[in-house]
Amino acid sequence: MSKRILVTLYGSDVAPRFDLATEIWLGRTGERNIVEEERTIVLPHASAEELCHLILREHVDVVICCGIEEEYYEYLHWKRIEVFDSVVGRSKDVINAYLAKTLRPGSVLVFRDN
Repeated sequence: MSKRILVTLYGSDVAPRFDLATEIWLGRTGERNIVEEERTIVLPHASAEELCHLILREHVDVVICCGIEEEYYEYLHWKRIEVFDSVVGRSKDVINAYLAKTLRPGSVLVFRDN
């Protein structure tokens, strides 16, 4: 089953706060649960309301973020969007964990370079 995934970004990491994100990664998985389409979007400014509107307009199924106010979490949940909140790590690692079905709310994926 195809899914549209959105990750709030701060550089190459998950943005520390949903309402302050000015960049997002948007991807679509295919039937084999691999990313078939992806793009990064720079937002004109940080706004939780506009980000929620974009999420609905893009028909996003899954949002991966770090800090999110309960009001926006509840709104997205009400719209039947799965939210993985309190996630920390590089966006690439977080996306791979989601695809591997190991990502959970509160996941901290910080790897040290040797």
